Amino acid sequence: MATLSTEELQQARIDLAASFRWAVRHGLHEGICNHFSVAVGDDQFLINAHGYHWSEITASNILLADYDGNIVEGDRPVEPTAFYIHSRVHKACPQAVCVMHTHMPYATALTLLEGGRLEPVEQGGLRFHDCAVYDDDYGGLALANSEGDRIAAKMGNKSVMFMAAHGVIVTGSNVAKTYDHLYYLERACQVQVLARSTGLPLRRLPDAVIEKTTAQFAHGNTESAALHFDSLKRILDREEPDYKS
Repeated sequence: MATLSTEELQQARIDLAASFRWAVRHGLHEGICNHFSVAVGDDQFLINAHGYHWSEITASNILLADYDGNIVEGDRPVEPTAFYIHSRVHKACPQAVCVMHTHMPYATALTLLEGGRLEPVEQGGLRFHDCAVYDDDYGGLALANSEGDRIAAKMGNKSVMFMAAHGVIVTGSNVAKTYDHLYYLERACQVQVLARSTGLPLRRLPDAVIEKTTAQFAHGNTESAALHFDSLKRILDREEPDYKS
């Protein structure tokens, strides 16, 4: 990808900071763990520094790191698993400009089930029908390039990966699209976990309806994610304007 200009780099920092703040508001965060990143060209990427709660992240304390693990800008380290996951996914999956990894509860709950899948049984789940992959092999923390490479190879050209006993990775071409995907993924998983909790069987939709709706999502309103994210930033501009600092 082309290297971002100074102005584009600053906007990417601001958008990342906004996504962290909203991940807290939407209940997608977990302590100081989990990580969001943006590839910026020249084998470098922006990522949250280790040790900040997402509610306090600002544009200025987001790190710039390279694929070799060097901190180019910033005064804190990258959390090790963050480096091994994000650097290798960015390197191997060029379409994954933005990478968001969380342990958000409902999506993670599906990764704990034998054969756990986001099923094509309701409209929200159909949004992800053709873009999700499932990694059913959990082998511990991602603390080596080899594990990052395995994750990236499994991800391939898909935009969502459910990670066994772990969480999810969501990717996209920019922060707005990726956060929009992350938010709606958790909502889809939430309603399916709630439906499963009744003990009644899920009612699968007809194949023709699944195919039609999946195509409608693929060719639908391309501006929706940007409009959603712009609205979230307007709320932060009023209530938490320091995210831009």
